[in-house]
Amino acid sequence: MPLGWLQLRHNPLRLAVALAGIAFAVLLIMMQLGFRSALFESAVRYHERYDYDIALFSPDSVFIVRPEQFSIRRLYQALGDEQVERVSPVYIGPAIWKNPWNNDRRNIYVVGIKPEDALLKAPGFEENREKLHGTDVLLFDANSRPEFGPVAKEFDPTKGLETEVNDRQVKVVGLFQMGTSFGIDGSLITSEDNWLRLHPDRARDQIQLGLIKLKPGADLAATQARIREMLPRDVLVMSKAEFVAREVKYWNSATPIGYIFAFGAIMGFVVGAIIVYQILFADVSDHIKEYGTLRAIGYSNRFVSGIVIQQAFILGILGYIPGVLLVSWLYARAAQATHLPLHVTEERAITVLVMTLVMCALSAILAVRKVRKLDPADVF
Repeated sequence: MPLGWLQLRHNPLRLAVALAGIAFAVLLIMMQLGFRSALFESAVRYHERYDYDIALFSPDSVFIVRPEQFSIRRLYQALGDEQVERVSPVYIGPAIWKNPWNNDRRNIYVVGIKPEDALLKAPGFEENREKLHGTDVLLFDANSRPEFGPVAKEFDPTKGLETEVNDRQVKVVGLFQMGTSFGIDGSLITSEDNWLRLHPDRARDQIQLGLIKLKPGADLAATQARIREMLPRDVLVMSKAEFVAREVKYWNSATPIGYIFAFGAIMGFVVGAIIVYQILFADVSDHIKEYGTLRAIGYSNRFVSGIVIQQAFILGILGYIPGVLLVSWLYARAAQATHLPLHVTEERAITVLVMTLVMCALSAILAVRKVRKLDPADVF
């Protein structure tokens, strides 16, 4: 049995405190990384679920929740390329949703599309897409925040649900599933005609997003380069990967949110390192005579230091397990409350495990200095 484990087990109370401290550090790191990942993943839901190869976007737009408009002519100019199969204008803008149960009003994200385009890969959309040909009808995101009312729970497909959006009488005729983000609490999808009815101050020839689908086998890079050369510089011509990366970059660098979550993870690492160092330093101090005895009877400095490092890794592994289990439970509760994509991924679990072991190793290196400087003659 490892000598480091026997020494840790000798003082159960100190061991329990150490494991609780490491579990807390793991909890703090994983929660911060989880919220940071949820921020990025939820921010690009629409980017990833639209069916397209190239996106046209205004360079003046900061992010997709409140995009600037550009001329729809740019989209139809791109249609002139021989490798383009179809183009789809997308109208985007906020609106005021009236909760039909308590009459509260709240901002909601509204997307206007052509109903004939199978444009969105989201559960419920394809089944209800044809219903959008009607007047003043729309689809409601069943994963929206509960402040919009129990729409998904109370919705009757045979009757629909009547309410108001931007003070206009509308009818929910179907549900789809998308989800919330840090910028979107709820979503509606409707036809471009209905979107313009909800936004009478907007022009039909001014859109917020243009999606281009290429023919099968088309060269994406070459086609993108031709379209970029063809169009004026008043639109960005981006692949799906570039469009997603632009949105992630905004949330990561242009807003403090990404920085805050990253800083929180670093602070969790530091807190855990301090806790492990204090535990190991106290243990070394309590057993300094035993370490001195080992040195006196001929054991090398490397062997004695190895006991402390061994203790650090044992603490890291044992503290990591309850920390991850607790995080899994908290992720589930937080996801249920916020509708954000919070879950323990294999990549994140491995990353935090490595961080925990590195944290413990650094603490052990600091704590072991006292053992390395140990002179058996001074001890006795």
